[in-house]
Amino acid sequence: MADIVTPMIKLANGAEMPQVGLGLWKMDNDTCADVVYRAIKDGYRLFDGACDYGNEKEAGNGVTRAIKDGLVKRSELFIISKLWNSFHDPERVEPIVRKQLQDWGVDYFDLYYIHFPVSLQYVDPSVRYPPGWFVDDAGTKVALGKATLQNTWEAMEALVPAGLAKNIGVSNYTGALLLDLLTYAKIRPAVLQIEHHPYLVQQPLLDFCKSEGIAVTGYSSFGPQSFRDLGMPIADEITLLFDHDVITKIANRHRKTAAQVLLRWNTQQGIAVIPKSNTQDRLLENLDVTSFVLSEKEVKAITALDRGFRFNDPLNYGIPVYNFS
Repeated sequence: MADIVTPMIKLANGAEMPQVGLGLWKMDNDTCADVVYRAIKDGYRLFDGACDYGNEKEAGNGVTRAIKDGLVKRSELFIISKLWNSFHDPERVEPIVRKQLQDWGVDYFDLYYIHFPVSLQYVDPSVRYPPGWFVDDAGTKVALGKATLQNTWEAMEALVPAGLAKNIGVSNYTGALLLDLLTYAKIRPAVLQIEHHPYLVQQPLLDFCKSEGIAVTGYSSFGPQSFRDLGMPIADEITLLFDHDVITKIANRHRKTAAQVLLRWNTQQGIAVIPKSNTQDRLLENLDVTSFVLSEKEVKAITALDRGFRFNDPLNYGIPVYNFS
């Protein structure tokens, strides 16, 4: 295990969540188990998965092997998953959580999110899993469901006393949706997960979460880098943050990589990060993002790059779901 200490973020209920973890989005099934095992060996304790990523069985295999080999105890890990849109009907929530837990080979999730605040028509997991955005096998038809966000959240709340999730949260929620959620939530969301990078800062939303005691996890911390292989024009047309003069100059000053500077910009503001990597060198670099300090001037210079560019919008994939419109 590496000698890198990952700070903990205290959640509103007193639970602690590692500030730096490994994101599993777009991680190849063929390598996922080995990467998770290697990451645990190197000191990672938080793993951010989802039904929609299609690799939870493989991630679970890596976890099971690490526990069996004595690298870690289950209680030392913070395993996260998410409720996909096709399972928002209240009666569908617990069964799909139990399937996901079985895939991971664990008895509970440390944190379980609503992945997107939109309900889609149910797709039987025995027919197609993960279901994706489309109701048909041809991938041409999006069919909205009838579940309300309140009813879905009430089913999420039931996971806690059932022992299936220790904490629940939401992902891709706007400020307005959070305000509405807080009017009916008996268990408040512990964490909000959002796209967050210098091209999409969302400072008012961050300020609101801080005022309400809701922790924030940022995904796609490297901005367009994660989306160029998806054929997204907006990602191809903008300068990569890794190549931006502001980022590279700061990286050179601190003798760190551009990726480490981008992650430190997040963590120094109290935001959790979940970068993905397949190589050990980068796994270690991404984990080591709290051992140096950016100056206030550097933080402001990075924040000033904000252009309101949201990449992870269904519309950018040609999917007619107007989540952020």
